[in-house]
Amino acid sequence: MLANVMSGYMERLFADDWALDPKVFNYPTNFRPSDFVKGQLAESSEFSDPNTYVVHLHQGIHWQNIPPVNGREFTADDVVFHFDRLFGLGDGFTKPAPYFVGNAVWGDLISVTATDTYTVAFKWKTPNPEQIMETMDAGSTAQCIEAPEAVNQWGDLGDWHHAIGTGPFILQDFVSGSSATLIKNPDYWGYDERYPQNKLPYVNGVNVLIISDDATALAALRSGKIDVMEGISLNNAQNVQNTNPEILQTVQVSAQAKSIDPRVDKAPFNDIKVREALQMALDLPTIAATYYKGSVDPWPSTLTSNYMTGWGLPYEQWPQDLKDQYAYNPTQAKALLTAAGYPNGLKTNVVADVAGDLDVLQIVQSYFAAIGVDMTIQILDSAAWTNLVAVNHNVDQLAARATGNIGNSTEPVRQLSRFAAKQGSNWMMINDPVVNAWFPTAMADTNVGDIKKVVTDANEYFARQHFVISLLDPKLFALYQPWLKGYSGQFNSVQSNTGPIMMSFYEARFWIDQSLKK
Repeated sequence: MLANVMSGYMERLFADDWALDPKVFNYPTNFRPSDFVKGQLAESSEFSDPNTYVVHLHQGIHWQNIPPVNGREFTADDVVFHFDRLFGLGDGFTKPAPYFVGNAVWGDLISVTATDTYTVAFKWKTPNPEQIMETMDAGSTAQCIEAPEAVNQWGDLGDWHHAIGTGPFILQDFVSGSSATLIKNPDYWGYDERYPQNKLPYVNGVNVLIISDDATALAALRSGKIDVMEGISLNNAQNVQNTNPEILQTVQVSAQAKSIDPRVDKAPFNDIKVREALQMALDLPTIAATYYKGSVDPWPSTLTSNYMTGWGLPYEQWPQDLKDQYAYNPTQAKALLTAAGYPNGLKTNVVADVAGDLDVLQIVQSYFAAIGVDMTIQILDSAAWTNLVAVNHNVDQLAARATGNIGNSTEPVRQLSRFAAKQGSNWMMINDPVVNAWFPTAMADTNVGDIKKVVTDANEYFARQHFVISLLDPKLFALYQPWLKGYSGQFNSVQSNTGPIMMSFYEARFWIDQSLKK
């Protein structure tokens, strides 16, 4: 999809702090805490009042020298037009773009106004600073600013021949599902924050290759034809380490930890004792040490990722009585089943996405069998799974998808709405007044410290209710050549589910050490 590379030639209002020491924060997850967000097109920003976020643009930014924009200066009116178009806020646009209809992230945006040539005011319904900052900084293609002239001339910009931005690269060629070729924009405005005398980008271009076969892609990496690959499994990473020790590796934090999701509104899983029993049946440290070969942390997860420092409730902070509920204890698990009315165990089934780790489910199956729970595994292709489970909610026992449903590394306030009644991600069919109150409670707060407490309390409540069965949080790996400099696995720099939204930012700042190239 063209959307997967649009951030190579378009730019965002905000990006990461390139001058920040990676030891302080290395942008490991999709969530960017506001302390570690800097402007890209924006030079600075502030709240003029609790509902108004004012963005000051860099001066001297120009569109790429491509008709019909022809290299003119980028101004506040361009930002206004862009957001009006996306959310139906003005400039002749009365309805949101189809892919933003009902968008929960930007739903509180009221208006976007140019107060002068280089200043834009974003007006919000909410005075919640965390929600506003999460939305403005979010990993979303909404910030990839499009040229008004291009929209007016061509309308839908899905044709790559109409690709125009302010970015460091110009899209030269695009083959859907195969490749994209971007070349250096000779008129790019940006300079390296670490070395302000250096004009960006350093490299002459970027080639994005889509190779569906892992073996083919890894062969290209081994031979030096690919500079960096992300999302590599443990086994493949170990194999490359054995054959090509010169290729560097870094661990990537997953977007979500794995889980098994019960229908909590139907027997037997409407009884918390049954859900807790299934959790106690699992020896997570042993699974971490044997199946995952020690590459994962052996603890369970709750709502928020253990790696989102300052948010949620990381496992090491759990009260001991809560840790005990997640500790391997088959004897207590059997006692809980007996107390729930299942002294002889029970039969159940799990509907699994074929893209998930089916070997792990078989391990879980054996642990469940040891406490008298006979679980059959039904495997569906990803589209069928999504339709049956996520869309129609037609599974009445257990479900397991490829990525899991806990340990979220997305924006924390947004996490609070995931399991409210009638939310699409709530296929467990949780309808709990405490859960339903999380998001509105956080939105009513205007103090970030109070919002963090709401998220922390929500994490503990979610864990105590055993709404899902927590598995582990397996890591993937990024593999990269020693000549690629500046790269250290920054999330969204090279790859993500919807395209690397920081491509224009990072690829402009990465460089190649030619002395190390083969």
